[in-house]
Amino acid sequence: MTNPVVVIGIDPGTATTGYGLVREDERGNLEAVTYGVVTTPSNWEMPQRLLAIYEELREIVQKYQPDSCAVEKLYFQTNVRTAISVGQGRGAALIALASSNLPLGEYTPLEIKQAVVGYGNADKNQVQQMVKMLLHLEEIPRPDDAADALAVAICHIHSTARNRLTEI
Repeated sequence: MTNPVVVIGIDPGTATTGYGLVREDERGNLEAVTYGVVTTPSNWEMPQRLLAIYEELREIVQKYQPDSCAVEKLYFQTNVRTAISVGQGRGAALIALASSNLPLGEYTPLEIKQAVVGYGNADKNQVQQMVKMLLHLEEIPRPDDAADALAVAICHIHSTARNRLTEI
């Protein structure tokens, strides 16, 4: 048995950054602590948007005091402008988490799908259904970015549990 842990998962973006906190109890049961999104208006300049992401994530970390954090890695996108924008949002999230001195995990979409669904080519709905089931929720978390962030946190919990097992 392990001590209870709380992990914050982040699904980065500049318009919408999803966050989700998942608690794993001594028996390995998972529950959603809270989840939601940080949104920034499209008419704001990029520095304002990044600062808002940073500040809101810092507040969430200070309020819930997670034990560790995880962020989805940026994967190659055909739209360069979108990739750069998501990368900037990811940077603001990483700075917010790093300033809290939390252990950090970073995972590709493939790794997240594999950890949550057991299949790296799972579609978005399959991931969301598994998040709902694993966290014993009545419905799929909305918006999608929040569900994705919960999946990132679940992936991190499963990954660190696997690492603990290999150390034994």
